[in-house]
Amino acid sequence: MTQIEKLLLANKSWAQEKVLFDPQFFERLSKVQTPEFLWIGCSDSRVPANEITGTQPGEIFVHRNVANLVVHTDLNLLTVLKYAVEYLKVKHVIVCGHYGCGGVQAALTNKNFGLINKWLRNIKDVYRFHKHEIDALTTIEEKTNKLVELNVAEQILNLAKTSIIQKSWGANEGPTLHGWVYGLDNGLLKEISSMDKNSKLEEIFKYNFEL
Repeated sequence: MTQIEKLLLANKSWAQEKVLFDPQFFERLSKVQTPEFLWIGCSDSRVPANEITGTQPGEIFVHRNVANLVVHTDLNLLTVLKYAVEYLKVKHVIVCGHYGCGGVQAALTNKNFGLINKWLRNIKDVYRFHKHEIDALTTIEEKTNKLVELNVAEQILNLAKTSIIQKSWGANEGPTLHGWVYGLDNGLLKEISSMDKNSKLEEIFKYNFEL
């Protein structure tokens, strides 16, 4: 049996188990999705949003990329964000990084990764903002994990800079933004930062929707 065949067989077992305990599970799920959360996480296979938060299908709207970045030119991310905020009306947006992130560690090196360099540049900029704090640490593990935390905080700020979030906040609505980091060694989530409609944002980044 091939690995793909194993996946398909596992899928059948999972579907049968769901129906066994909840006969209307798929019928109910197929009609509507009303998640309260948008999860922007790392593509790392060890950080599955549903499993580590104990949530079921339909409860979290998910976008993942290398090192959980919020890049203002990433149309994929912005499309997901707009749909989640304006149509699904999510109450919370979570950016979740994880300690030991390979993308973050790679960004701390001078290695040439070809096309990947363009993506890692975003993390290198976060390092540039906090160079003295990170360089004061001793080991590459300490430097990586500190940059993981600082990167999550920076992505929360990047979310707040978008017109999508600001427009929703201006309408007296959510979402609240949450920055978390997941520990691969203990399975626990750590809160790093948060922002809501009352949080301060530098004037230059604020949009005037009346113009």
